[in-house]
Amino acid sequence: MRRGTGRHMSRWATQARGATFASLKHRNYRLWFAGQLVSLFGTWMQATAQGFLVFQLTHSPAYLGYVGFASGMPTWVLMLYGGVVADRVPRRTLLVSTQTLMMALAFVLAFLTFTGHVQPWHVAALAAALGVANAFDAPARQAFVVDLVPRENLTNAIAMNSTMFSTATALGPALAGVTYAAFGPAWCFTINGISFLAVIAALLMMNLEVRPDSSRARRADAELREGIQYTLSHPPVRMLVVIVGMISLFGVSVGTLIPAWAVKILHGNATTNGLLQSARGVGAVGSALLIAALGGGIRRGSLLTLGTVVLPLTILAFAVVASPLLSLVVLAAVGAAMVLIMNLANAMVQAQVPDALRGRVMSIYSLVFFGAMPLGALWVGAAAERIGEPRTVMVNAAVLVILAAAMRTAAPWLREME
Repeated sequence: MRRGTGRHMSRWATQARGATFASLKHRNYRLWFAGQLVSLFGTWMQATAQGFLVFQLTHSPAYLGYVGFASGMPTWVLMLYGGVVADRVPRRTLLVSTQTLMMALAFVLAFLTFTGHVQPWHVAALAAALGVANAFDAPARQAFVVDLVPRENLTNAIAMNSTMFSTATALGPALAGVTYAAFGPAWCFTINGISFLAVIAALLMMNLEVRPDSSRARRADAELREGIQYTLSHPPVRMLVVIVGMISLFGVSVGTLIPAWAVKILHGNATTNGLLQSARGVGAVGSALLIAALGGGIRRGSLLTLGTVVLPLTILAFAVVASPLLSLVVLAAVGAAMVLIMNLANAMVQAQVPDALRGRVMSIYSLVFFGAMPLGALWVGAAAERIGEPRTVMVNAAVLVILAAAMRTAAPWLREME
């Protein structure tokens, strides 16, 4: 009896592992995963060091918001066009171009910091330039997944993407905190610049199927209108995009205040900042792996709805705890809830969208997600200057509670979506 039970459990564990890492059976996705993971470590090192550097230079939470606003502002102007480009040109070519530009910007920031010439406006200007690159990179990156795995592994690949991102979120900021304290911010920026070589090499090594010629005689604005009309006319896609925008505006924006929180609330330093940033990633990794393991055998709408309830509660808990250890635990829960929502929303949107419109619809998704970030950063920075960081975080949590209640009223069918 026990031997039979043991064999059954062993077989179940093997199947679960196979389901969790199904996307990694495909060579192109393995290359993408490895290259992106290295690059994202560098990205999080730079983001963490950049925020703390700005706070050291200005001692202003509002300026943290200005830098966040600058990085996201190009999203509003360019990302929808970036989606049209992603549907017209080879996505690998586009991604190599954007990643190369991002690498150059990281080295420029490193040079300015090494030479002691860096000023807050330099950081804001380079953040804006990075936003331009991201406006073309994000839609192509979102749509590129379908070029790497068969459709039956798409949900798993999106979950694994989230696992990759969350792993970098968990470890990159902590590494940045230690590097910043020991060697200074310039080395964080240098490591980020070098890390882009991994994803560029991975892209160049892939063997991709030749896509049909996507060049069209139609005007770009006509194609753009087609993507917008599709998004607005499909209630599930429309609702998911709204949810993503609200989470970005009032959930993700809380992270903007972490450098100030580390110093003013927890009385810490650059290492504290790095650990706080990493804590979100620790929870996010667990959440993303759980979704990957569950694969297609879950009712995604129910889990997403649960996430919209849990997220504001964890953000509220973060606002009221003053212990560094408890703050780390609560931020891990925040990261888990946030990834649960974002991961499932992405997979549910992609499951609805036809391939011919994928780049454009995902550009709208990315526009709402990334475009809401600068507004959220501007809001939390300005509010924290006036009412303090804890009260600002409480207001964000209250808004997200209202969102969860509105979802249950306006879209009860969302819970039934697979």
